[in-house]
Amino acid sequence: MTLRKPRILFVEDHDDTRDLIALLLDHQYDVSTASTLHDALNLIRSGHFNLFIFDSWLLDGSGVDLCKRVREFDQSTPILFYSAAAYESDKNLALNAGAQAYLVKPVDVADLLKTIKSLIPESRKIRRGAAQAERARRQEWTID
Repeated sequence: MTLRKPRILFVEDHDDTRDLIALLLDHQYDVSTASTLHDALNLIRSGHFNLFIFDSWLLDGSGVDLCKRVREFDQSTPILFYSAAAYESDKNLALNAGAQAYLVKPVDVADLLKTIKSLIPESRKIRRGAAQAERARRQEWTID
């Protein structure tokens, strides 16, 4: 049995930053990328991810708008903001929209990796609990 790498969607409008972070994370994670809110939503709806990483500013909207839209149909996948928006109000907007963490660019790579690692096990635990609840619910309806 092969273990699957946790899946991350990194949404960033700056090409160099998107490519660099994807390359940095590639050895530990299966990384998909998007540069727009529209493309990100299409990817999110088409597959399972263990973590979303959003920038605050996108070409067709904001990371906060994306976060709110994702939370309409996915309340469990952790969201990390990785953004140059450094005001406390920017952080509060993201966290109030449903994000679990907020890092201001530039950040030490070790801090980024530590934050990602801390968020992904939480996603697995939530999903495992949801799967167990679903199995239990199915068993209730099983006719002997």
